[in-house]
Amino acid sequence: MLILSIETSCDETAVSLIEAHGDFPQAKYDILGNALWSQIDVHREYGGVFPMLAKREHVATIVPMLEKALTESGLEGRENDRIISELIKQELQTILYREPELIDSLFAFHKKYGSYDIDLIAVTSGPGLEPALWVGVNFARALALLWNVPIVPVNHMEGHVLSSVFDIERDDMLSDIAFPTISLLISGGHTELILMKNWGQYEKIGQTRDDAVGEAYDKVARMLGLQYPGGPEIAKRAEKARKEKFPKFADFPTPMLNSGDLDFSFSGLKTAVRYAVQEKTLSEIDVAAIARDFEDAVTTVLLKKSITAMEKHGAETLIVGGGVSANQHLRRMFEAAFLTALPHTTVYFPQPRLSTDNSIMIALAGHARAASALAPRGSDVIRADGNKSLS
Repeated sequence: MLILSIETSCDETAVSLIEAHGDFPQAKYDILGNALWSQIDVHREYGGVFPMLAKREHVATIVPMLEKALTESGLEGRENDRIISELIKQELQTILYREPELIDSLFAFHKKYGSYDIDLIAVTSGPGLEPALWVGVNFARALALLWNVPIVPVNHMEGHVLSSVFDIERDDMLSDIAFPTISLLISGGHTELILMKNWGQYEKIGQTRDDAVGEAYDKVARMLGLQYPGGPEIAKRAEKARKEKFPKFADFPTPMLNSGDLDFSFSGLKTAVRYAVQEKTLSEIDVAAIARDFEDAVTTVLLKKSITAMEKHGAETLIVGGGVSANQHLRRMFEAAFLTALPHTTVYFPQPRLSTDNSIMIALAGHARAASALAPRGSDVIRADGNKSLS
C-alpha cells in the first residue's frame, strides 16, 4: 500500500510517501519520499508560533513539499491525466475556499505531473493550531478528489505513539509490544499519560492542568534570554552545567510529585524560575545552572508519574513520544531508572528525527486507521479540530 501523508499541525510542513507491506501492526514500512519545511526561523523573532503566520507558511510550502517527496520517491505521475474537468475544478475551489492561494499552485502541479497512483492519503486533523490544520486537511481533501484516492484523518498524538516504536530496519517493529502499555506524550502543547490496552485503544489517565512541559521550556528559556524554541537551548546549557559541575542555583519545586494522581502542573515551576531570576544580572554560569536545575525538576516529575502509572496498571511497556522526548538527559534518566525500578519493562523513545512533528508518523497512524478511510467525495466530513483528544 502506498500512503501519502500530510502534516501541518503547527510549524512544520511535511509530506511523505510511505510503502506499507502487510497489515498493521505486522507491517514493514519503506520510506520512499520525505519532505519537511520548518518554520522555526520565521517564528523565532516572536518567541513562539503565531497561528495565522503558520498558516501562511503552510500555504506557501505545501505544494513544493509534495513535489519534493514525490520526486524523491521516483514515482511518476500519469501524464495522460493532466486535464481537470470543469466540474472537478469547481469542487476543488469549494474545498480550498479557506486557502484560495493554493488553487493556482495545485492546478499548475497537476498540469505538470498529472495524477498519481496512491492507495491512501493520511492527514493530521488534530490536535494543533486550527488555521494550520485546515491547510493540510483541505489540501488532502483536494488531492483525494483530484486523484480519486481514499482519505483518512488521523490524530497527531497517535502518530507520536507509533513513531516511537518505528524502526525501518526491523521487520518485527510492533510484535514485541506487550499490553497494557503506558504512553507518555510530551510536547509544546501536550503533557499526558495514556493507557493503551491494545493498538487503537486509548484512555487518558493523566494530563497537565496548566502549561505543557514543552511550553514551560519555552517560557523559561525566554526568561533566561534564550531564543525560541526553548527546549534545545535549555538542554544545551543544562548539559554544560552537569559536565562542568556548576553549583546549584536554586531548589526548584517538583509540582504534584506526590499528589496521589497522574496529573501534572508546570506553572508553579515556571513561576519559581521567574522569582529566582527577577532583578538579577545572570552570568552564563548562572543561566546554565538554572537550566539544569529546571530540567532536573521536570525530569523528576515526569519520571515519578510514569513509574506510578506503570505500577498502577501493571504495564510492561512505556512509550515516550513528542518533541520533548528528544531531550537526552530525560532519556538517560528514564532508561537508568527503569532498569532499577522496573527491570522487566521496555522503554521506547523515537529516533531523533521522528521526535518532532513529521509526516512519517502520520503515515503510520494512517495505515493503522486505513479501514476507516473515506471515499474522495466523502471527505467533506473531515474537519480540523485543534483540541482533538486521543482518548
